[in-house]
Parts: sequence; C-alpha cells; structure tokens
Amino acid sequence: MEATDRIHIGTSGWSYKHWKGIFYPAKMKPADYITFYADHFSVSELNGSFYKLPTQETVQKWVTMVPENFIFCPKMSRYLSHMKKLHDPEEPLQRFFNIFEQIKEHLGPVLIQLPDNVKFNEAVVRPFYELLQSDYAAYRFAMEVRDESWFSDESLKLMRKHKVSLVFAQSDHFPYYEEITAKDIFLRFHGPGSLYSSPYSDEVLKEYAFKFGEWVKQGHHVWAFFNNDVGGHALHNGATLKKYVAELTD
Repeated sequence: MEATDRIHIGTSGWSYKHWKGIFYPAKMKPADYITFYADHFSVSELNGSFYKLPTQETVQKWVTMVPENFIFCPKMSRYLSHMKKLHDPEEPLQRFFNIFEQIKEHLGPVLIQLPDNVKFNEAVVRPFYELLQSDYAAYRFAMEVRDESWFSDESLKLMRKHKVSLVFAQSDHFPYYEEITAKDIFLRFHGPGSLYSSPYSDEVLKEYAFKFGEWVKQGHHVWAFFNNDVGGHALHNGATLKKYVAELTD
C-alpha cells in the first residue's frame, strides 16, 4: 500500500449550498453534488447524520454515485452524544448502524463529537467503549471532545485499550491535544481564527503534511477533514494539503 493510500483528506460534508458558483457549477442540481465532489476528493465526513439520520435508501444511493474506493466517515447522531451524553447507548447505536451497516465496506472511522459540557467519567465511558468493542468490532471510532478532562491519563489509557482514536480538533476555540491512541489518526480543521470561516496558511498545511508523512511511516492511517466551509476555505485548504502530501510522498 502506498503512503498516500493511508492519508485521507476531505471536507466535513459536500452538500453546502454556498459552494454553488465557487465549486459546484451554477446550474448543477444539489443531488449531483456528491458525484462532482468525488472527482476532487476520495473521502468525506457525513456531518448531516449528526443532525438527522439519512434513510437506508439515501445512503445506498450515495454509494452508487461515487467511485468504488470512495470512503464515508459518518458522524454519530447528536441524540447519543449531546442529548443522552453517552448514557444508555444501546438503542441509539442500533438505530445508527441499522442504516450504515449496508455500506460498511465504504466506511472509515465513525466520528463521535461530544459537547463541551460532557466531562470524562469512567463510569459512563468504560461501558460505552466496551459496548463498541463487543457489538461493533467491525467499525472504528474517533472521539472529538471539548473538555480537557478527556486528556487525562485515565481517559487516554481507556481509548488505547479499546482502540478509539482521539480527534485532534484544530482551531483557536476548542482544546487541542495531540496524543495517538489508535491506528487511525483523525483530525478536524475548524478554522484557525473565526470558527468555520477562516483559512489555514500554506505554512501550517505544510507542517501537517510533514506530520502525516511521519505518522504513516509509523504504520498509522490519517484522516483529515476541513470544516471551515464558509467561503469555500475547506475546499481550497483540502486541495492544498493533498498537494503537499503528494509532494512529500513522491
């Protein structure tokens, strides 16, 4: 496997209306956006599943509209992460994977993003990780946290034990901690200044390209998604990072 095959760079979704005219052709129908997007990137987060789960039919249709090697990283429903706060996870997980199981071979790590008012609590987190490992061992998981209690030795040890990736959330607003806890390394770029609406400099992107190359040499898979979608910054930053990675791994 080539080094670049283990580095996956995309954006946090593709169905942004404000990308019309700056990325998508003005007359293109939104239903065709995913195919156009897949001509430029080989992976995408599914941010929409956080707000509302798609239907089985919709998910299956997406797969038919992209190349066979295209990968989706769906985001766990906020019902589990923000409302239930990881308590009683059985039913929410069943509902989520009932939809995505049919495209399992097209999935990268599943993203679980927690709100800033959820602190690390072993009594809740340990059984949650154990459930993921016992009932959903065929999937990989990445946890994006917004409270620094999750960076404790106890928390990181649990992540390593259950092979859950700690997300590196790049911004000036969320806590950032670079600690590798699983084979998959998962990064989300939310914008360096104004959240979701500021671009990264070429210098910063070059630094990350170098890091990606080093991590791949250590045997990891890297997943990087740009969430600074306003103004199309995610598209430009993603394309630039892809270029730097290709140059470093040639």
